Amino acid sequence: MCMEKTPWEKAVEFHGHSCPGLAIGYRVSQIALKELGGLRSQDEELVAIVENDACGVDAVMLMTGCTLGKGNLLYRDFGKHVYTFGSRSSNKALRISVNGEILHKQSPDAQELRKKVFGGTAIESEKKEFYGYQAQRTDSILDIPENDFCKVEHIDFKFPGKARIFNSIRCDQCGEYVMEAKGRVKNGQIVCIPCSDSYTRGW
Repeated sequence: MCMEKTPWEKAVEFHGHSCPGLAIGYRVSQIALKELGGLRSQDEELVAIVENDACGVDAVMLMTGCTLGKGNLLYRDFGKHVYTFGSRSSNKALRISVNGEILHKQSPDAQELRKKVFGGTAIESEKKEFYGYQAQRTDSILDIPENDFCKVEHIDFKFPGKARIFNSIRCDQCGEYVMEAKGRVKNGQIVCIPCSDSYTRGW
């Protein structure tokens, strides 16, 4: 008999592998769904703001239904394991800050192994040891009590406008079509951003 995959198994399948980063996004999503009513977003009922582009964002998309394509997943390039979720139907929102002290605490041996694996100098036995360590970290993140894993704050939240659909216009330089709102003017012509030669003084 074919057994239904667990939510974690589905997340691993979607992401491509099991890892500590995916486990972070999985736990964060579990907490958000529990606090906001447990319903995966079919349209834009939920909004997620992620402050990193790490593995866990894949779990957030799969579990909560917040995606770039629907416009209800917003990315802030802050490099932090902080996630904000809002429910339009209940008008509730929460901010989840993951405990970095717990998650990133590693022994010197583990840190050295990591350098070797990602630096391409690890031998097979070292790779095996490293990925075994990663599997232990993943299991630890999945099992750690919520209060130790993160800080959850219910917050006031100004919901972003729902995603808009814009007309497309033809770039006068490359000929490709671009969303009207992203067009630029260059020498009196409408062009796309790559063709615009954006001016900056490095500020």
